[in-house]
Amino acid sequence: MKFAHIADCHVGGWREPKLRAVNTKSFISVIDYCLKAGVDFVLLSGDLFNTAMPPMECLRVVVEKLKQLADKKIPVYSIPGSHDFSSSGKTILAVLESAGLMKNVCTGQEADGKLKLDFIVDPKTKTKITGLLGKKGGLENNYFYHLDRKHLEEKETRYKIFLFHSALSELKPKELDKMDAMPVSLLPKNFNYYAGGHVHVIDKVNIAGYENIVYPGPIYPNSFSELEKLKKGSFVIVDNGHIQHLKIEPHKVISLELNAENKTPEEANEELLGLLKGELKDAIITLRVAGCLRTGKPPDIKFKEFFNKAYSSGAYFVMKNTNKLVSKEFEEIKTSKSSVEEIEEAAINEHSGQLGVFETEKEKKLTAELIRLLSIEKEEGEKTADFENRVKTDVDAVLEL
Repeated sequence: MKFAHIADCHVGGWREPKLRAVNTKSFISVIDYCLKAGVDFVLLSGDLFNTAMPPMECLRVVVEKLKQLADKKIPVYSIPGSHDFSSSGKTILAVLESAGLMKNVCTGQEADGKLKLDFIVDPKTKTKITGLLGKKGGLENNYFYHLDRKHLEEKETRYKIFLFHSALSELKPKELDKMDAMPVSLLPKNFNYYAGGHVHVIDKVNIAGYENIVYPGPIYPNSFSELEKLKKGSFVIVDNGHIQHLKIEPHKVISLELNAENKTPEEANEELLGLLKGELKDAIITLRVAGCLRTGKPPDIKFKEFFNKAYSSGAYFVMKNTNKLVSKEFEEIKTSKSSVEEIEEAAINEHSGQLGVFETEKEKKLTAELIRLLSIEKEEGEKTADFENRVKTDVDAVLEL
């Protein structure tokens, strides 16, 4: 038996057209590999698109590739991820399933306060497959707490796969310490393979009672920091029990850093241009600049010259991050708190407990979550009414209304 495991495709996720094209190209590469390798089926652990109603050009490409799998009788078993739903409940995944291009394995019924999941049986391999969807803010955890586990955990000879789109506390990287997560113990036991998604890391672990917990990583990095860290996309092929992470590298990623601490803009300019060395043709270049300038202001640094030199050397795309670049002039007037998050935390700590409606700690947690929800932006292509309903639904869920 051979199958592919992909997750966090986020097709259409990049705003920059050239990076969006790279992401789409990565998705095409994965499906082409599956077709050529002749896999028996494909697992998709959530977030096929970056939004519930993706741009038409992205939808067209995905439908074409899924149709190629269907024509080869290679089924796609999926679960919805946190980016796949809108507050209205409408999602393009339902359309794809109706067209016979994928099968949502998150099905079942509720009885006596318990959620009983159904198994989908792959007709060729007789593999039993089920799973649970992912929701924003880790709200899917409640489903795990109410799972009817008896029939899920029964031992049998057939291969069993569980799909999930959640972070696990025991496996969460340090840089994602604030991400909502659940303990591994909430996963049902006695499955042969746990197909994870949501956390953009590459991982495979065995924990007592749980074998082959696998995160394939995103098919392509979905942010500036992910480009720096991962540089490539990835997916998993499982061939007769052998698990292999495969890399996707449509463009080489070159990550550069400049420490501007105690430098003048002129000194920073000279050092900046000196960073561009070696073969740059078709490369994606990320530039992170941090530090406090001795004189002048951040706009005095001639980034345009850096960009021009990079593109003249054949770079595919160049992007910069200057969030931590400041000047002494700015340092003198900034608040004692160095980030928006710290300012919000200080305000919450100062005023919590005055209403007396909730326990203080619960009030702090609720307030922080409400600030986060009320600061989200409308997604590309999302109608205003759908956006407002999405925010309202998420707020209601946090307040348990």
